Amino acid sequence: MRPVIVFDLDGTLVDSLPDIAASFLHVFAAAGLPAPSEAELWGRLGGPLEATFAAFAPEASVDELCARYREHYALHLAERSRPFAGVPALLRELGRRGYLRAVATTKRTVTARRLIEAVGLADVLDHVEGSDAPPYKPAPDVVLRALEALPGRGLWMVGDTSADVLAGRAAGLATYAVTWGVRDVAPLDACAPTRLEPDLDALLQLCPDAGQELTAPPRSEP
Repeated sequence: MRPVIVFDLDGTLVDSLPDIAASFLHVFAAAGLPAPSEAELWGRLGGPLEATFAAFAPEASVDELCARYREHYALHLAERSRPFAGVPALLRELGRRGYLRAVATTKRTVTARRLIEAVGLADVLDHVEGSDAPPYKPAPDVVLRALEALPGRGLWMVGDTSADVLAGRAAGLATYAVTWGVRDVAPLDACAPTRLEPDLDALLQLCPDAGQELTAPPRSEP
């Protein structure tokens, strides 16, 4: 069976904060609510949209705010979002080496696929799994669904948040935490990922041709 690498999307493969933040700020302004800073927003991202709005506007209608956000974000999701440097080439090389490449994200599936198409990553990914209903990361469900969709064996979970690390570990994968989308490395470090790296370069060192002996560590116990 071919080895599978599961990636988070926002902050891991794609630098999407500018468009995400713009949609949040648009919603707060339209609703007449005080807006958090981008740093405050970024510290909350990675979880479900409802939880993010509830944290900043507990007295408002979360359902209404989420609907406004999704409407705005759908129109502007790739105005400034771009893959991080080297990501397309890395994914292409992993495919050449025999790895299956999946995305497991808290974004809804249709939105994740639209973003991936818009930033030019659709042809270097084998499956995209979104979170259309709870439970969300750090529960392993979205990671497990991504693995079940592919004819391979899970090897790594790659992400930029503690939720990614915990979800990957719970799914029995080795975990690779990347810090290029992170403001504070301490929460990631506290989760003790298998590897904590400033970028994705080391992933290629850990993933030789799939026909060779893999240098990645064995699967973790959930």
